[in-house]
Amino acid sequence: MNDPLISVLIINCNDAPNLADAIESALDQTGVRSEVIVVDDGSTDGSRAVIERFGDRIVPVFLKNGGQAAALNAGVALSRGAILCFLDADDWWRADKLSAIAAAFAANPEAGLVYHRLQPKLPDGSDAFRSIPASLCSGDLAPRMASSGGRWPYPMMSAVSVRRSLWIRAGDIPDAFRISADAWLVGVYPFLAPVIALPKAFGFYRIQQDAWYRNPDDATILRKRIGHWETLIRLSNAFLRKQGLPWCLDPNDHHPLQLARARLEGAPLGLRARLLLHGLRDVGEPNPLRRTRDALRAVRCMTTLGLARSPVQSAG
Repeated sequence: MNDPLISVLIINCNDAPNLADAIESALDQTGVRSEVIVVDDGSTDGSRAVIERFGDRIVPVFLKNGGQAAALNAGVALSRGAILCFLDADDWWRADKLSAIAAAFAANPEAGLVYHRLQPKLPDGSDAFRSIPASLCSGDLAPRMASSGGRWPYPMMSAVSVRRSLWIRAGDIPDAFRISADAWLVGVYPFLAPVIALPKAFGFYRIQQDAWYRNPDDATILRKRIGHWETLIRLSNAFLRKQGLPWCLDPNDHHPLQLARARLEGAPLGLRARLLLHGLRDVGEPNPLRRTRDALRAVRCMTTLGLARSPVQSAG
């Protein structure tokens, strides 16, 4: 009777300056029974001191560095809640986030994944731009994903919640996802159960220049993203076969992947025309006006980085 309804999984690796904000936002939730599990993935900064400061208000887990997937798997193994909510160590939530998630799952008993928008924040605390993702998708997303290389306007880790029963069915996240392990959750779970989108921004995403996101993109980032997308598609197809599901993802349907390849390898006029047509038809973006705008912008602004002969290395 005292088991929590929701388990909050916070994964941290060397993010001591922001970690306390994330933990406090998880502990400050109202209207729902929850537990907070903080998994430290081999941090070498002051993260342990931050975690220990919260005492028995949280469940601390200290691991050798093994990557995000391994840390999430370890945290979920110790959790007790019927619903699993994930929070990156550099993000934070509104106090009513968990109660909204609980209500959405209760109102939609067939749903396996519930998500919401996040409000991106700059280092000074101001809004960076409008809340993300701009487009929302609910219901059975499998047909859309099967036609787009597995892509949809998916949320980020700190906006994702799943039923434990679905986690058990899917199994642990593959160890290949040392980073961006949330891509597995939003990449395969919609093939197993309906998705529910909440339009409100119940959390905040702290923008940082790191090894995955840079402004502007450079060749290293493009290679990592291409490798990551290819790994996700390959492992997703293996998962779908194992589950006996009638879906198969084609990387040629994944529009951002094709754009990234063109930026690396060069995009002559004919290829740009094909990419424009592909973008206009890309069901990975459900909003037709946004899809048209993005397709035109991507092709108009496309420039090669002059790396046609450089090998694309996997990020897996």
